[in-house]
Amino acid sequence: MFPKVPDQHKVGRPLIPNGLGVLYVIATTVYLFIIYFSDKVFTLGIDTMVNGVSASLTLAVCILFGGFMGLLDDFMDLKWRYKAFMPLIAALPLMYYALENPALRTSISIPFIGTIQFGEAYIFIIIPLIVMIVTNTVNQLGGLNGLETVCPTIVILGLIVFSPSSYLMIGPLLFWLILTYLNLAGKIFVGNAGSFAIGITIAAFAIISDQKVNLFVSILPYIFNSSIILLSVFFVHKKAAVNFDGKKLCSESRKSLVTIITYHRPLTERQVVFIIALIMAFFTLLAALIQILT
Repeated sequence: MFPKVPDQHKVGRPLIPNGLGVLYVIATTVYLFIIYFSDKVFTLGIDTMVNGVSASLTLAVCILFGGFMGLLDDFMDLKWRYKAFMPLIAALPLMYYALENPALRTSISIPFIGTIQFGEAYIFIIIPLIVMIVTNTVNQLGGLNGLETVCPTIVILGLIVFSPSSYLMIGPLLFWLILTYLNLAGKIFVGNAGSFAIGITIAAFAIISDQKVNLFVSILPYIFNSSIILLSVFFVHKKAAVNFDGKKLCSESRKSLVTIITYHRPLTERQVVFIIALIMAFFTLLAALIQILT
């Protein structure tokens, strides 16, 4: 049913089903629509509805676009100059949600600095930038079994803790955990459909639940990884690569977070994923601490 691609970091390069992230898109959309209709029919108060704009439908639309964009990339292998700006379209429903929600802050509170007020620039500039940056940086950290699923899980868990809209992510998180287990076990790949969808999920959920600083601190490892990759491509004109000797990974250059960790240091795939997961956990906990202090 799903196309199979070789697992580059396994002996014999076995073929693994790819693109199962589309199941996350379907399951999440159904879950969010159930929340919307249940609240409409039974008036349960489980959906945030402001001026007729639903938080659950806004998130569902964003995730649907993320999945669609990922599918395009899986089948057409889009160039980065297109992928970089395509998430801006997914920012439109979030911009409309922010316009209709007067309770949503258009400012950012930074510890030891104070509050920076953006006004309408937050809606028309900051929100699109958040969606574009988060979606692309999440998509760029992958290539190892579990890496593209474990790290987003950690970030989402950190956002849920302080979110008044945590109910939106219960269903998506549970289904993503299933995919994470299968991906970590080397049985599936979520593909670009999954990585783009989960990236937009993180960005949209953070905006809806008004956790801008929490989001920024949590994704610092993503930003660091993408910055190194882009600098290498633009100035050195070489992409990050790791060598696999049948047991361990090792790199001869430092052009990504993975290659920095494995630079002249042979490690198993599972060890690399564990180290990066620890880094993500550290920054997510740091974000939680900052959230508490502010």
